[in-house]
Amino acid sequence: MTRAFGMRAAMAAGALMALVAQARAAPPQPTPVTPELVAAATKEGKVVYYTAIDLKVAQGLAKIFEQKYPGITVQVDRTGSERIFQRLAQERASGVFAVDVLDGSDQSLFITWKAQGVLEPFIPAEVLKWPAEQRDPDGTYQSVRVTLMPIAYNTNLVKPEDAPKSFADLLDPKWMGKIVKAHPSYSGGIVTSTFQTVRELGWGYFEKLGKQKVMQIQSATEPPKKLALGERAISADGLEYVQILLKEQGAPIAIVYPTEGTPLVPGCEAIAKNAPHPNAAKLFMSFMVSREIQQYLVDEAGLRSFNPDVKDKPGRTPLSQIKLMKTDPEAQEKATEEIKKKYSEYFGI
Repeated sequence: MTRAFGMRAAMAAGALMALVAQARAAPPQPTPVTPELVAAATKEGKVVYYTAIDLKVAQGLAKIFEQKYPGITVQVDRTGSERIFQRLAQERASGVFAVDVLDGSDQSLFITWKAQGVLEPFIPAEVLKWPAEQRDPDGTYQSVRVTLMPIAYNTNLVKPEDAPKSFADLLDPKWMGKIVKAHPSYSGGIVTSTFQTVRELGWGYFEKLGKQKVMQIQSATEPPKKLALGERAISADGLEYVQILLKEQGAPIAIVYPTEGTPLVPGCEAIAKNAPHPNAAKLFMSFMVSREIQQYLVDEAGLRSFNPDVKDKPGRTPLSQIKLMKTDPEAQEKATEEIKKKYSEYFGI
């Protein structure tokens, strides 16, 4: 059962008719940032941002935006992608329209939202530089950031020669009770990484990993933090950008890109239909995909970018040197409920 049905059908019935009408319409023209847009956004004075980005990063983005556009405040509501999905469904079912910009690290969420008719088409001009597969052809959403989901270890607790090199290595009995991992029922990034890993390794891998007495937590931002504190020696997943930031701040973390391939996790954004501050939402979306902010996300937040004008920060492993798993958001959207069910069976949660 996919997100568009069952408990997730709260918004779907009438919205599918809206999708038909939307699909027949031509996508909007790419929109540059103009003085008129800035003036209209400033008059609205606020943008409400539901995001799965690490809170510190999201707050940094909000501060830059507010400095760049005085008179517009950013309300950051940070939680996991799956929680954002649930919250939006509950709000829409109650006739509440509170959010302007939706952000999530599960690309398949946006396919569902598009089908439910809750996204307002908008194409920032800069996003035309993106690879075609990272922007919806109808203009309802775009990937604004990308990260990976590698393994990592605490260098105070694990010697480099003993460290795992692959996902298969995590099944070694020596790591029993020493692994931390996030859960797909909370984190969209973990939905994405679980889907890709299952496709490559099969559910048998997770069945065996579930017997390793893994510390199970919610957000994909948290395993690197547990690692840095020494609460576990190994993280089976965790967002690469959080790992990078902690490592560069001096935490005893080493990142391992598994030999089987590393899950690739695009993060998308979209404007919610009936957004209370539509012009501020458009300005914020344009801000997020600008070269300036994309470079900031790479340099200061440890993320990756689809903008070809953005450069890698020296000292970090370039994507070209990492074996990557492939995204397939359409197949992932269909598999999401099975992922959560089977994962919970194996990990007892």
